[in-house]
Amino acid sequence: MPDKKAGALAADRSSLGHKLRYALRNPARVVPYASRALRDAALRIRHRGDHVSYYRAVMASDTARDPKAAVGSQSEKRWLALGRMQFDYLVGHGLGPEHRLLDIGCGNLRAGWRFIEYLDEGNYYGIDISPDILASATGVLAERGLQAKLPHLTLTRDLTFSFLPEGRFDVVHAHSVFSHSPIEVIDEALANVGRILAPKGFFDFTFDRTEGAEHHVLREDFYYRTETLVALAEKHGLSARFMDDWEELPHGQSKIRVSAD
Repeated sequence: MPDKKAGALAADRSSLGHKLRYALRNPARVVPYASRALRDAALRIRHRGDHVSYYRAVMASDTARDPKAAVGSQSEKRWLALGRMQFDYLVGHGLGPEHRLLDIGCGNLRAGWRFIEYLDEGNYYGIDISPDILASATGVLAERGLQAKLPHLTLTRDLTFSFLPEGRFDVVHAHSVFSHSPIEVIDEALANVGRILAPKGFFDFTFDRTEGAEHHVLREDFYYRTETLVALAEKHGLSARFMDDWEELPHGQSKIRVSAD
């Protein structure tokens, strides 16, 4: 019997054949996809060659409709569940209240509010390229009554981490960030993350995995082979390993952990 998961991982979602088959199986999603495609075409012209500006505009559009859907959660229940999953995983892998955590692409604190609540005062740092989603994050912070934990929420334009001190973070975390990033953005992050990791610190990131040809759908969803990202990390002197236990959780992305040791 064919391995359905293997077949899905080998699929090129950018191909016309895949799109037609998907449309036949999911007719209700044809109009939303067509809307995204039109938006994509307009934003590519307006922000030609500038992925950060392009994706800021995507997030502004999505956040205006629904901040939780903008970070990939179509309901409050799913938003809470995905945040809990990220939190439980890192705590299960040794994250303690005394540790400093950098949350790349913190969004509207889907997982961030749990980290803020758990970590010692001032130990949570969240960065994002979208001012719109960060404004939503401050609302979540107030709703949860976590102002006194003094989290750091910072708007950034790149992943050089140049404003952050050396050796500061025990854990760096990027959930559903590289799934929306061209390879040069991932390369930039991996080139610079080692500088800000504390001794024995690690950087966890999720990505959309393919076992076939690497590709992207519009400029919003990117699919990479595991070996591509492991090799990229190793190019910058980092050790990298695929996190098999993450695969057991009910989430569509895969996870790699890198460290400077």
